[in-house]
Amino acid sequence: MKDFPRLLLALGAAYPGLTLAAPRDRLSHATILDARAAAADAQEYDYIIVGGGTAGLVVADRLTEDGKTTVLVLEHGALSNSTSISQVRGGLGGLMDRTLQFDITSVPQTNLRNRTTSVQIGKVVGGSSAVNAMMTIRGTREDYDRWGALFPSSAAGWSWDGLLPYFKKAMTFVPPPADVAKEAGIRWDAKWWGSAGEVVVGWPSYQFPVTGVLMEAWKGMAGVLFAEDSGAGETGVYWYPTFMDPKAVVRSYARTGHVDGKAGVRGNYVLMPGAKVTRVVMEGGRAVGVTWVPAPARGAGSAGVVTTVRARKEVILAAGAVHTPQILQLSGVGPKGVLESAGVEVVVELPGVGQNFQDHTSISAAFNFRNVPDPRTNASFNTWTSTAWAANRTGPNSIATGNAAAWLSYPVISSRSAALAAALLTQNHSAHLPVDTHPTIQAGYAAQMRSLAAALQSNGTAFYNLVQTGSGSTGMLVDLHPLSRGSVNIDARDPANREPLVDYRALSNPLDAVIMGDIVRYTRRYALDNPMTKALGPSESAPGAKVQTDEDFGEWLKGSVSPTYFHPVGTCSMMPRELGGVVDQELRVYGVKGLRVVDASVIPVIPGANTCQTVYAIAEKAADIIKSGV
Repeated sequence: MKDFPRLLLALGAAYPGLTLAAPRDRLSHATILDARAAAADAQEYDYIIVGGGTAGLVVADRLTEDGKTTVLVLEHGALSNSTSISQVRGGLGGLMDRTLQFDITSVPQTNLRNRTTSVQIGKVVGGSSAVNAMMTIRGTREDYDRWGALFPSSAAGWSWDGLLPYFKKAMTFVPPPADVAKEAGIRWDAKWWGSAGEVVVGWPSYQFPVTGVLMEAWKGMAGVLFAEDSGAGETGVYWYPTFMDPKAVVRSYARTGHVDGKAGVRGNYVLMPGAKVTRVVMEGGRAVGVTWVPAPARGAGSAGVVTTVRARKEVILAAGAVHTPQILQLSGVGPKGVLESAGVEVVVELPGVGQNFQDHTSISAAFNFRNVPDPRTNASFNTWTSTAWAANRTGPNSIATGNAAAWLSYPVISSRSAALAAALLTQNHSAHLPVDTHPTIQAGYAAQMRSLAAALQSNGTAFYNLVQTGSGSTGMLVDLHPLSRGSVNIDARDPANREPLVDYRALSNPLDAVIMGDIVRYTRRYALDNPMTKALGPSESAPGAKVQTDEDFGEWLKGSVSPTYFHPVGTCSMMPRELGGVVDQELRVYGVKGLRVVDASVIPVIPGANTCQTVYAIAEKAADIIKSGV
C-alpha cells in the first residue's frame, strides 16, 4: 500500500467528479484509514509540509521538481471538486460554502459591543485560494520594503525588488479581451506579470457599463492618480485581473496550479487530505517530524488514533495565520504564560507566536446612485446573461466580484495626514496592547507604528480601498492598514481539541476609528460632492448625515465595522526576535532547527491589498530559500 496516497492524489486529478475525504462522507473515513496505513509503510520523507493550502502546495511542487526530493503534504481539509470552488460568477461561491471552511468564531470583541465574528478560512486542498473572492491584488512597493526595513539588514531581499520576480513566477497573466478593454477603458501592462506560472490570472468577457463610468468619476477628485497597471506597486485607481482561467472560465488556485498538473503525478510528492496535525515532534532542539490524526467531522470532538511521521530535512508549517501558531503552541513553542495556562510543556519560549494578529477592517458605509439602474434587475438582461453563458461561457457570469477599485494614500483622502502621523508617533504604544504583553512584542509594535506613521504621510502606501461593484451603489470600504493588533492562542480549556481563541482586538488603537471616519468622509465627497457623479443622483444610506464628528464615527463603527476582510496575517511574524519575531529572514523558527513557517502568518505588517497574491510570492521565494540549503 505504499503507493496509496499517490494513487489517491492522481484519482482526484483524473476524475473531476470524485471528491475524496469530503466532510460527512463515509468515503472520507475509509480514505483516511487507508492513507494512514500507507503512511505507516513510508514513515519518513525529506520534507513534511503541514497545510495543503495556498503556500503549502506551491512549496511542495517546487521542492519535488527534481523528481528525487520526497515531500509529504498533510492537509486538514478534503480534496474537493465542489462547484462552489470552480464557479466564477459572483466570486463568493467558495466563501459562502461553509463546508469548505473551518468552523471558528472569534471571541467577543470588547470594542465592538461584544460582537463575535466568523473567522472564514479555507479547509480544503487549496486552502483559502479555493474560497476567496478571486481578486488578484498586489500591494505597493512601500508595503514590501517595509518588511525588510524591520531588520538591521535586509540581505534576504524582503522588499519590492526582491519579491517582484516571485510575483511574476507565480502566475500566468492573460490580457483582457481587446473589445472589452477598449469599451471599459481597462489599462494594463504585461511587463509587471509573468507568462509561465501555474496559476492563471485573467479577465471576464464582459464589464458592466457603470463600472467604467464610476472609474472615470475618480477624475473629479483632486490628487487621485491612475496607475499604469494593478501590479506596478503604486497607489491610485486601477483595473485588476481575476484568479481565473479565462479559457475554461473557472477559478485558478493552488490546487489547479500545483496539484492537478505535473506535480500531481510525481512519485516523490505525496498529498494526504483529511489529516489534522497535532504537534511538531522535536528531539534535541530540532524538528524531526509531526504527529497527526484523521480529521474529525465538522463539530466532532476527538480526532482518533495518533500517527507519527518523520522528516529527514525539515518540517514546514503552512497551516495559515490561525492554525500555524496553534500547532507551534501545542508543540511547546510560544508565549510561556499561554503554554503554562494550557498545561503545555514549554520547549522554546517564543513570545511572538500567536501575537501581532492583523486583518483588514471592513466598513459598512453605503452610497447609492439612483440614476444608474442595476441591469441585473431587468428580465431581458438576465435572459441574455443566461443565454450567453450557456452558449459559450461569456457575459456577466464570467465576472467574479469585479475588476476595478481605488487604492488611495492617506494624504489624498484627508488633509490631516501629518497630524495623525504625529499623534501615532507620540502615542504610548504599549497602552494599546494587553497589559501582560511581553516587552519584545511591545518593541515590535512600536517599530511598526513608527513605520506606519511615515506611511500616513506618504503617497506610496494605500490606506483606502473602495471596489466598484458594477451596480448603482458603492461596494465595501476597507481600512488597508489597521493599527490595532490581536492574537490567536490555544484554548486552555481543551487546547488539543478546541479551535484557537481568535481575538481581533479591533479599534483597540483609537486612531483606527479616526482613520475609518476619514475613509467614510472621503467616500461622501466622491459620491455626493463630486462633479463627475452629480448627474448620477447620489445619496447616502449609511452611516447617514447625523454621523459627522470623530466621536460620532467612533460610536457608529462599534456597531457596524467588521474586524475582518478574511485576510488574517502576522501571527508568526518575520521580524527580529527582539521585536517579537517568530521567524528570521529565511523563515526559520527561532530556537528550533529544521522548522520553518511559510504562509501568511509570517507577514509582519499587512500589505494594502488582498493577501492571496502576496502569499503565492512568499511561497515561491521560500522554496528557493529552502532549496539553496540556507
